[in-house]
Amino acid sequence: MAITTPTAANEQPTSAPTGGAALTTRAAVARGPHDGWQVTELQLDPPKEHEVRVKLHAAGLCHSDHHITAGDAPVRFPIVGGHEGAGIVESVGPSVTRVKPGDRVVCAYIPACGACRPCSTGHQNMCVKGLNAGTGMFLDDTFRFHDSEGEDVGGFCTLGTFSQYTVLSEYAAVPLPDDIPFEIGALVGCGVPTGWGSAVYAAEVRAGDTVVIFGAGGVGSNAVQGARYAGAKNVIVVDPVAFKRESALELFGATHAFATAQEAHDFVVETTWGQLADKVIITADVVTQEMANAGIAMTGKGGKLTVTSVGHLNEQAVTIHAGMLISYQRQIRGALFGDCNPLYDIPKLLGLYRAGDLKLDELITRKYTLDEVNTAYEDLLAGRNVRGIIVHEQ
Repeated sequence: MAITTPTAANEQPTSAPTGGAALTTRAAVARGPHDGWQVTELQLDPPKEHEVRVKLHAAGLCHSDHHITAGDAPVRFPIVGGHEGAGIVESVGPSVTRVKPGDRVVCAYIPACGACRPCSTGHQNMCVKGLNAGTGMFLDDTFRFHDSEGEDVGGFCTLGTFSQYTVLSEYAAVPLPDDIPFEIGALVGCGVPTGWGSAVYAAEVRAGDTVVIFGAGGVGSNAVQGARYAGAKNVIVVDPVAFKRESALELFGATHAFATAQEAHDFVVETTWGQLADKVIITADVVTQEMANAGIAMTGKGGKLTVTSVGHLNEQAVTIHAGMLISYQRQIRGALFGDCNPLYDIPKLLGLYRAGDLKLDELITRKYTLDEVNTAYEDLLAGRNVRGIIVHEQ
């Protein structure tokens, strides 16, 4: 079913309000590794050229944000967390044409300017305007968040959706149709396309394939859905958490699920008569050397290992003996945003959700307030959530 975007979403009326004054917003800020999230008030500047200010309604609780507080993300502190979000455009800066005040939008953590080399060659996921993800600094080398002492505060992926309001590039604002809940809009800003695309685009799953997926959380569950939709015969999940294995089997289309890589390996050998898996995808919370080695050992001749997960900052997780690649002509590749193009794939995935072909409501295990952000990450680390959502108070 086609997605209908809001009326005149690509036109900026000459009478539309622009800029606005600075305002106060409540946000969850990390001031250093291992200190958790501090909910505090910040000053938020009005948007500048090609920027928009968004009143957020929902934010996804992705494991990538936990990497900040765990010390595994190379970020500048202090930083507002959150890179999955959806809300309403409150005001716009000069020269904005993609959206207008009042539009409902998905905040895409990868901007898509449409004009740089990656965008113009069909690789919006590598748009050059996304270069400040770890600092939250805008392209003019300034920040929009500031604390009570006047210190500049970045927004993760230049978004910072763990805030009631945020400023972002217009190129990171994707129109959200009126009939799609904000909670679903938040998920398609990162976790859904990253997982789905890791299977469909990056791994290139084909009909009849045997696919192994490490990790069945918010990203891995969508890799499972993508692999099944692409026609895989066997979709095998490896996850130590029983709840996530059960969800993968009962909700998202996995055919088999195992707690350990060895159990999965033994099953793959048996079910493929020793041919091994066509595709292995790593979407676990953290990729380790042990996991990468287990993945490549499960990959058959001419097969591909796709790495979507983030590793520990000081660990070389993917160190494979060359013979393991050459003898079976295996491939290893990374995937950013699942090779998805935000402006094309976000509407497409919402269309699949509308048609009942993509389960997104089922991804949301629990909703939290902003003040419960640390509890939310305790639940994530304990394996109690597939995906948690912050619902901002309005």
